Amino acid sequence: MKHSIYVIVALFILPLFWLPSCTSGGADYQQLADNPEFIHRGFRRITDIIREDIFSPPVASRIYAYSSVAAYEALIPGHPEYKTLSGQIKHLDPVPQPEANQEYCYPLSSLTALMTVGKHLIFSESDMEDLQDSIFYEFQHMGIPQDVYDRSVAFGDAVAQHVINWSKGDNYAQTRSAPKYTIQKDNPAKWVPTPPSYGDAIEPYWKDIRPWVMDSSNQIRPPAHIPYSEDKESDFYKAAQEVVTISQELDDKFRETAIYWDCNPFEITVMGHLMLATKKITPGGHWINITATACRKAKTPIMEATGTYALVSLALAEAFLSSWTEKYTSELVRPETYINKFIDPEWKPYIETPPFPEHTSAHATISASAATILTKTFGEPFEFTDNTEVIFELPERSYSSFYEASDQAAMSRLYGGIHYRAGNEGGRMNGREIGNYIWDRIKLK
Repeated sequence: MKHSIYVIVALFILPLFWLPSCTSGGADYQQLADNPEFIHRGFRRITDIIREDIFSPPVASRIYAYSSVAAYEALIPGHPEYKTLSGQIKHLDPVPQPEANQEYCYPLSSLTALMTVGKHLIFSESDMEDLQDSIFYEFQHMGIPQDVYDRSVAFGDAVAQHVINWSKGDNYAQTRSAPKYTIQKDNPAKWVPTPPSYGDAIEPYWKDIRPWVMDSSNQIRPPAHIPYSEDKESDFYKAAQEVVTISQELDDKFRETAIYWDCNPFEITVMGHLMLATKKITPGGHWINITATACRKAKTPIMEATGTYALVSLALAEAFLSSWTEKYTSELVRPETYINKFIDPEWKPYIETPPFPEHTSAHATISASAATILTKTFGEPFEFTDNTEVIFELPERSYSSFYEASDQAAMSRLYGGIHYRAGNEGGRMNGREIGNYIWDRIKLK
């Protein structure tokens, strides 16, 4: 906790030094408040807390989706050229509106909504409160009239409560008490837990979550997996053999790629009789950070940046929903299990196999979906340097486009030995289709 406090001080108190001087009253505070760094810092804090609380990737995507919608809806009254998401997103009723002929600081409202929803959906509420205090401190020193300040916070809270009430109807609470997932141990084609922790299935009932934009969780289906077979001449056996062959030929470049895109919040390291957990950023969190990087490079204004976070978050959430629906429909065996049983009992993947079925690769799916939104937003090519994994002592990586990054993320799962090639390719195709669907259905202007 002490470490977390020091990080908060570094990230949220030091920026006071670069903020322009504030005047007392007047319209100058509006210019100070229109700083996109506020929204970037808010999302970054949510990402850090998700990592600390070890939320699963699908659950993390849900947090991003609801938080980003709240932030967007609380900001658009100050930007009438933007459209509400009500009527475009499933079951989202019209959100509260500000009082007519009253002055507001809508960036303050937006940050209030973002942090209030985020706080409701996470465990470490005190960490979110620390961020709230630091950002509110900055707003309080902009010279915002007290009545405007109070009114803006109240409006943000009203939007947040509206979104929280909407979130309660998505069946998430019901999936928390669903029956224990039944492992089909007698069917060799089906997934079973893998070493070293042999963890229980993660989110086996996620397909029951209400979609945000799609009509159903299986509306946009990926290609089917290769038919299971134990015949050495079959396509399935050859697909597993390819995983083995690639693992034997890995050079440093491919090993580093597998580690860079691992993003496994459940990684367990075995040291003798000890099993140590490593808290990593989720795959969705990685793309949220890339979104921040792109917005900063493009000098994206706060309203456009907030809209981009909303689109990317919705694309991530729907991509996880689609992939998880397929995973627990096909329930396909992981390469590690198949290879140990039919090819090489001593073989191990380069990175740890996560605890859920193989087809499709969620990494490939969500990366392609997010990359599609970002490509349509910023264009192609768009060169950027990704620093997401620097906090884990991994070097930055530079890309010429978002699709280059997403394709690399997909292939990293094959290099790591945890997916067949078809799982990656199917996820990549599915993700691009979902991203295009979100882009076509959700209109910000």
